[in-house]
Amino acid sequence: MMEKSSVEIFDENYSRILERIAVAAEKSGRSAEDITLLAATKTVDIDVINHAIESGIKYIGENRVQEFLSKIDGYFPVHKHFIGHLQTNKVKDIIGKVELIHSVDSIHLAREIAKQSQKNNIISDILVEINVGDEDSKYGFSTLKAQEAVAEISSLEGIRVRGLMAIPPACDLPEQNIKFFDALYKLFIDIKSQTLDNSNMDILSMGMSDDFEAAIECGATMVRIGTALFGRRNYIVK
Repeated sequence: MMEKSSVEIFDENYSRILERIAVAAEKSGRSAEDITLLAATKTVDIDVINHAIESGIKYIGENRVQEFLSKIDGYFPVHKHFIGHLQTNKVKDIIGKVELIHSVDSIHLAREIAKQSQKNNIISDILVEINVGDEDSKYGFSTLKAQEAVAEISSLEGIRVRGLMAIPPACDLPEQNIKFFDALYKLFIDIKSQTLDNSNMDILSMGMSDDFEAAIECGATMVRIGTALFGRRNYIVK
């Protein structure tokens, strides 16, 4: 039997993902239109990405600056986000080229984004990354320092805080992440109620291929899905 192409795999998965998002949204008292599906396109060929865009994908997210820059001229019209760990020396390469940076995990990085944004006379929309499981292996602010961090970042010219992002600890079952999703949602609501300057807290980016339904049921407004859309990929460091 012939191996399925990447396009065929996407076509089979896409409609199922949309159905699952709709069901999870309904369970949370919302509709599918309230949830943004972001296709995580690390190592996905540009032709497959463009097929996904033609099929209805409106948001894509890249993890690596070099890979993103190698694809940028080939994308069909789409909302482009950066969702990976961002080094400060790479900020200048993506400022103005992406609509949203999901992974602002330090004050130092936020200041560099603000600096480069001011140089380019733009305002950069960002999400503050929270290390919701307080794991040593992951980036982001602890839940205890999150409100202070968001307040400080919001004070920087050239930045607009749009919300929070997190990658919870790896769990055997999606349901085991509910406590982390609930904690992040509560933090999101608490910070949103403060009406900080230079912030418009309307995005809660949590949930990926293995746990996006649980994330939506807990209040996610955006889910980042790669493997469940495009299939397993061989990740090559570039």
